[in-house]
Amino acid sequence: MPIERKRPPKVDGQPVKADTVERDGDLAPQRQPGDVAEPSLRPRSLAEYIGQDRLRMNLVMMIAAARAREEPLDHVLFYGPPGLGKTTLSFIIAQEMGVKIKTTSGPAVERAGDLAAILTNLGPGDVLFIDEVHRLRSDVEEVLYSAMEDFALDIVVGKGPAARSIRLSLPRFTIVGATTRPAMLTAPLRDRFGAVHRLDFYDTAAMLQIVSRGAGVLGVHIAPEGAAAIASRARGTPRVALRLLRRVRDFAEVHGDGAIDAAVASDALQLLEIDALGLDELDRRVLLTLIDKFEGGPVGLDTIAASLAEDSGTIEDVVEPYLLQLGFLERTPRGRIATRRAYEHLGRTFTLRAEVAASRQSSLFDGQ
Repeated sequence: MPIERKRPPKVDGQPVKADTVERDGDLAPQRQPGDVAEPSLRPRSLAEYIGQDRLRMNLVMMIAAARAREEPLDHVLFYGPPGLGKTTLSFIIAQEMGVKIKTTSGPAVERAGDLAAILTNLGPGDVLFIDEVHRLRSDVEEVLYSAMEDFALDIVVGKGPAARSIRLSLPRFTIVGATTRPAMLTAPLRDRFGAVHRLDFYDTAAMLQIVSRGAGVLGVHIAPEGAAAIASRARGTPRVALRLLRRVRDFAEVHGDGAIDAAVASDALQLLEIDALGLDELDRRVLLTLIDKFEGGPVGLDTIAASLAEDSGTIEDVVEPYLLQLGFLERTPRGRIATRRAYEHLGRTFTLRAEVAASRQSSLFDGQ
């Protein structure tokens, strides 16, 4: 079934751009007093999207093929650590396909009726983005199966002996799911996604481009050295890079002339307690707890969380991935262990107990 795409409005025979605002009959592409003060830093197309080259090439191919057939895009699942661009890619998919997008999240859909209401309001080819899709309730997920596969809803009307099942047809649409925990997805749901893509941490070159582009969107003059200082501390995550860019911009406007150079970026990041490798206060607290309180480990995750008065999920999902990437932390069957690199970075002496724990762990894996 062909997708019904809305044609852009025209004035005097010329198409009006999507970002043009109409007020009192006058076309006003310039910023108005009621407009949002700061522009969005999200890229709006695959051409603007930086990094994730293999994923981007696959999406270009899928979208081009779907548009040539005038069919909706197949269901897509993105997974990976938070802040890498899963939500941004869902909006880009809708933009590239020329359709509308509706967003929700797994915890927000509490009942099957909530999902049915969302699905019945979708138009042909529309995109439904479900964030944290692994947190859908089981009864809601079962309703989603037939919707994704057959584009139909099975609804039970009435109760008891008089109950009967009605099947409602849905227009063909695309579901884009995002999750930070792919292992928690059930196999039936995961298998119904036609394309499954992992987003990896970005390299330094890509982070440098992201920071430079963000500064251009914000209208901030940034020197290459200043951009490099921010990019190197962004943990390979665009969300972190753009957050740091905004805070460095604030520092530059208050303590300088608004321009960001290496010295301004260094002073601002020092004020934010972000060190040269991008470790923040919580990262250092986790490592120092392992080293100072438990002599390097091994220590269980719940014990670390209780010692820091932090949620174990925050440590596991937010802190540990980057520490593992740096080689500062090891996950073992007996618990977490701080590595020699972590000791050296924090200026601590690598203790005998830590060395014994590390050697025992190495021997355990060598024997497998």
